[in-house]
Amino acid sequence: MSRRSGILEFAVLGLLRESPMHGYELRKRLNTSLGVFRAFSYGTLYPCLKTLVANGWLIEEPGNTAEATAPLTGRRAKIVYRLTAEGKEHFEQLLAQTGPDAYEDETFAARFAFFGQTSRDVRMRVLEGRRSRLEERLEKMRASLARTRERLDDYTLELQRHGMESVEREVRWLNELIESERAGRDLRGSESGGSARQDTTSGATGDLPRPGDEPRPDTPDDTAT
Repeated sequence: MSRRSGILEFAVLGLLRESPMHGYELRKRLNTSLGVFRAFSYGTLYPCLKTLVANGWLIEEPGNTAEATAPLTGRRAKIVYRLTAEGKEHFEQLLAQTGPDAYEDETFAARFAFFGQTSRDVRMRVLEGRRSRLEERLEKMRASLARTRERLDDYTLELQRHGMESVEREVRWLNELIESERAGRDLRGSESGGSARQDTTSGATGDLPRPGDEPRPDTPDDTAT
């Protein structure tokens, strides 16, 4: 399984832990709540759902009894996906992971979006891992700039400075989050059990969602699922 597929499966399980949804609702939540999936291919969602069903982590249910019993409408009932007990257990195992995959660029935003469902000690390890990784990156960027700045034109130099400033901002943001966790404080406005709805825009990751984001206008309507 690719890392991208693993992130998608993690996000789908997390969203369905909050409540059962049909395919269109899932696509919308992946766009509006989890910014890391703004550019993902919709063609990957349904194969992912089928895999999760085959693994016993989801079940498919008719979403509308009236539609399911009215064949003359010409439309199939929407399928609702529901998390099984095995799926919940698997998701909790994923939440407890604190290795490098939890805080790499491609995965950290998705993990952070579900921090409301994550224990405090795991949150701390993921945040500290992310900060350590960025501090290492920042040190390398500074060393590279010191070696090459005399050979760079003004625009390339400014671009490198901008990249460093972005990393510095995220490190400061992580420092604030870690301080809050150590003090036993939750993020202001967070909702119990509703992590994917948290406003996480105070950070500088660039992949986290912003309130009011809408799905792409070319998203096709969902009739089968």
